[in-house]
Amino acid sequence: MTSGTIKRGTARRPVQPKRRKPPKASTIDKLIAMLPVSEATLHKIATWSIMGAVGAALLGAATYLGVPAAIGSAIGEGIGDAGFRVTNIQITGLKRMDHNVIYKIAANQPSMAMPLVSLEKIRQDLLAHSGWIEDAHVSRRLPDTLMVNVIERTPSAIWQNKGQLALISANGTWLEPVNPEAMPDLPLVIGAHANEQEPAYRQLLDVAPALRGQVKAATWVGNRRWTLTFESGETLALPEGDTAAGKALVRFAQLDGVKPLLGKGWLGFDMRDPTRLVARKPGLVDNKAITDPSATTPAGTPVTGQATPAAKSRVIEAKQSGPAGQV
Repeated sequence: MTSGTIKRGTARRPVQPKRRKPPKASTIDKLIAMLPVSEATLHKIATWSIMGAVGAALLGAATYLGVPAAIGSAIGEGIGDAGFRVTNIQITGLKRMDHNVIYKIAANQPSMAMPLVSLEKIRQDLLAHSGWIEDAHVSRRLPDTLMVNVIERTPSAIWQNKGQLALISANGTWLEPVNPEAMPDLPLVIGAHANEQEPAYRQLLDVAPALRGQVKAATWVGNRRWTLTFESGETLALPEGDTAAGKALVRFAQLDGVKPLLGKGWLGFDMRDPTRLVARKPGLVDNKAITDPSATTPAGTPVTGQATPAAKSRVIEAKQSGPAGQV
């Protein structure tokens, strides 16, 4: 029997599979990972958006093709039954108005199925409800939320008309009544249609800022001109027209700056004729020409009551007056 040598082979080591590098995340994946929502939630949002867009397209196509309103409503209700129904109304921007009032207006819809809710109707209903609402933005947030952002007007003045006080905005819109015992610190305009002149009144005061803080009220007279009442009690009748009134007020401010007129016992001033200032003082027997202290003749002497024609526009006439009254 032949003996042979049996060779034992060397045990082979198991082959290690090559490690594959993980795929690089795309820019979109990185952006998605940064969002504060889970991937599952994003998929739901995408699904809702697609369903909402399809539903809106179907409803629009039905309307365009003349499908009866009942069928279009049925389609909208079907979409609502699929989860697209308003169950939440979020309201922002309110400072003075009642949240519940805005909520009721937004919720007053024939159907709360999302495709059947008219955003423009909600906006128009809000604008018609109150002067406080300057504008409103209404939008959908699928699947079940209406977003309502209200822009409120800011009170600009108090309007007194026929004994009634009311807040008005910068464009004269009536906002709400004012309690005489708790009047806010706002300019007071008086008279019929004075609210419509609020923008022009603010521009008038802008030309003479030195007098702004001394004006207590402004009366719109005859729907054509202003008479101002100062904190010290005097009145100032201004001429008609925005330009003429502005020039007269600037001139009065200049005169008052050179030699104070306010708080000196005068009842009122009349500048309806822009070339002169007529002042009224109680108890004055004779007319007396009061000169503009800033006006001088060529020789440097003050202008008196016997002023030359060139200087007449600078003369202030003091006239006798009885009881205090409006100029």
